[in-house]
Amino acid sequence: MIKLSFCLRRRGELSREEFQAYWFDKHAPLVRANQEALAIRRYVQVHTKDDPLNETLQSGRGGPEPYDGIAELWWDSIESLTEAMDTAAGQVAALVLLEDEMKFIDLANSPLWIGEERVVIDG
Repeated sequence: MIKLSFCLRRRGELSREEFQAYWFDKHAPLVRANQEALAIRRYVQVHTKDDPLNETLQSGRGGPEPYDGIAELWWDSIESLTEAMDTAAGQVAALVLLEDEMKFIDLANSPLWIGEERVVIDG
């Protein structure tokens, strides 16, 4: 399987709470509705918690402000992803999701990439 990781930053006018609520309550059902057209095998949202430990972790490493969340999507293979994206239904579904993402994600500051997991500890 291959995985798309999408590190999300919210649009400036949204609080983290507003961003995460929209992402889970509005965008997630849209992804689910387009799952078949895009051949998505799994979709997980990782929501950044508002916890003092985050500041401790960040300052101890000199890191930047945390993302507002990470979206993780899996496909059977690169071929299954590209085949889905080559269909009319897949192209429409991708556009629908992108148009919705523009409502709540700061796309210019939210990197995404395709990768392959290498399990180090499992279970």
